Amino acid sequence: MRIFTIGDIHGGLKALQQLLTKLKLTKKDTLIFLGDYVDGWSESAQVIDFLMDFQHQHNCIFIKGNHDEYCENWLRQGLAPDSWLFHGGKMTIQSYEGYSDARKKEHLNFIERMDLFYVDNQNRLFIHAGFSSMHGPQKEVYSSNFNWDRTLWEMAVAMDKQIQKDSLLYPKRLLLFNEIYIGHTPTTRYNEFEPMNGENVWNVDTGAAFKGCLTALNIETKDFIQSEPVYLLYPIERGRNEAPHIIVEENV
Repeated sequence: MRIFTIGDIHGGLKALQQLLTKLKLTKKDTLIFLGDYVDGWSESAQVIDFLMDFQHQHNCIFIKGNHDEYCENWLRQGLAPDSWLFHGGKMTIQSYEGYSDARKKEHLNFIERMDLFYVDNQNRLFIHAGFSSMHGPQKEVYSSNFNWDRTLWEMAVAMDKQIQKDSLLYPKRLLLFNEIYIGHTPTTRYNEFEPMNGENVWNVDTGAAFKGCLTALNIETKDFIQSEPVYLLYPIERGRNEAPHIIVEENV
């Protein structure tokens, strides 16, 4: 049995299908999706359609990302803040053209059922962004951190191998789990197009919304498989590249 965790898809259905074909999945394999299925490329609604069907044939765990929460609020209440529209929401709304209210309701139910985080039987945490409580996500005061936090990753990558685990200075958050898997912060920000590792934290968002690939990481072997750069699969689209990658996209 293999366990793969998959980074942020951002409406790139073609990349998702290409990646899953490359994985050559069996019925025994498990896929843990780290969130942000929507906002970016033109097939956000179609990604949700695909995953709703895919889950009936494979073992899947779906984590909710911040962009999925935006879409959830739009599907439930019609909320469309400018910050969301600018960062991919406009393409998501367009992808729902022609969808019935009943089908949109099914999508809403699917997103509502997504996990905010998941801990497996080997004490490995899967979460979209992070958490701030030194007692773990179960004790998190601000649940928005599950979808938005960047401090966990920034801490892990900045202090990698600088402090020993038995030191009083070692961050307590990193001692809670054997391994932590996240998305949310594209590795392309660091000019990296592959998964990155800091301490026991693995970042699997390889910038599929921008100029990067969609990635599946085997959590046992740390081998990974990638799609083509997603922008090549949508040659007449911009994805989220309309937003300056480092500056404007900083908190989304």
